[in-house]
Amino acid sequence: MQIDKLTYRGVRTRAALLPLARPVVARVGEFREWPVILIDLETEEGITGTSYLEPYLANSVKYIIPAIHDLIERRKGEVIAPANDFYTHRKMLNLIGLQGVATIAVSGIDMAAWDALSKAANMPLARFLGGSTDPIPAYNSNGLWLTPIDTLEQEAAELKEEGDFGALKLRIGRECLNDDLGALEAVRKGAGSDIKLMCDFNQGQTIGEALSRCHALDDSGLYWFEEPIPYDQLPGYTQLARELKTPVQLGENFYGPRSLFEAVAAEAGDYMMPDLMRIGGVTGWLHAASIAGSAGVPISSHLYPEFSAHLLAVTETAHWLEWQDWVNPILQEPFKLSNGTLAIPEMAGAGIQWDDLIVKKFEMDI
Repeated sequence: MQIDKLTYRGVRTRAALLPLARPVVARVGEFREWPVILIDLETEEGITGTSYLEPYLANSVKYIIPAIHDLIERRKGEVIAPANDFYTHRKMLNLIGLQGVATIAVSGIDMAAWDALSKAANMPLARFLGGSTDPIPAYNSNGLWLTPIDTLEQEAAELKEEGDFGALKLRIGRECLNDDLGALEAVRKGAGSDIKLMCDFNQGQTIGEALSRCHALDDSGLYWFEEPIPYDQLPGYTQLARELKTPVQLGENFYGPRSLFEAVAAEAGDYMMPDLMRIGGVTGWLHAASIAGSAGVPISSHLYPEFSAHLLAVTETAHWLEWQDWVNPILQEPFKLSNGTLAIPEMAGAGIQWDDLIVKKFEMDI
């Protein structure tokens, strides 16, 4: 049965702290557990829209969740229209700024609203947005952190086999160039010399360090250099993109589509990779993808592989999906991998259903 419109009723939120099979060890910190905010948007018509947020810091759930509840409390009884609500919700919070918590809360609601509407239409989100449910090319980003080099060969082989991947992400920017070169050698030995390597500095370099290190690695056959320097130093990115042969990737820290527009206008990168939590959910992604598409800039995803698969299916310059399985433990049916692609399930909505027994096991007291 299809439903013509949906109305805001309320929202249920939970926070879970999930153990990571491979701890994150990067220049931005070390994480052995991963916080997730689960969002269930309730409607008067009985349809529930589902989404989640990954706010990095466990304590941050204490101030993101109240913002979500405040926004929904003020919308009770109103028709859900996410293309309009994106701006309505941002205006409700713009006096405290449109970055950080404000955009994160809006993004979580927006994803849940689109999930609800596509469920009401009884269509997968990708098809509801006008695309197909064809498999999406993906690279494995589940490991290869700044861990001991002698562990990388075996780990690379394992990561490749997880979904017959032809591309992996490696974190670089160790203290010495020779250590980065050693890491590259180990990964290629484990995964094969033809493996595509997306390399991420996690903003760990100054512009001077990045110029030296990236030029030194520029003939190493890497697929891209991701975020060598802090994300907001656009003139530095413009210089790197202009000087290097290896493509420069950035965008996971852009808050809202206008930030991506500014980067595209500055020619600050060859590739862009919005993060759904920061770019503004589904609505923010669609606007950002239009900007990138108009400029011919390829777009990849950052985190949120389930929603991202649907959105890459309707993105003109769709590039790569970043695959992580970090929320798989709490999903009833994790998305399936094969031949280096992620399958979009033939079910209504984004395809996310919680395993409530497992959620309860990892649920946080807040």
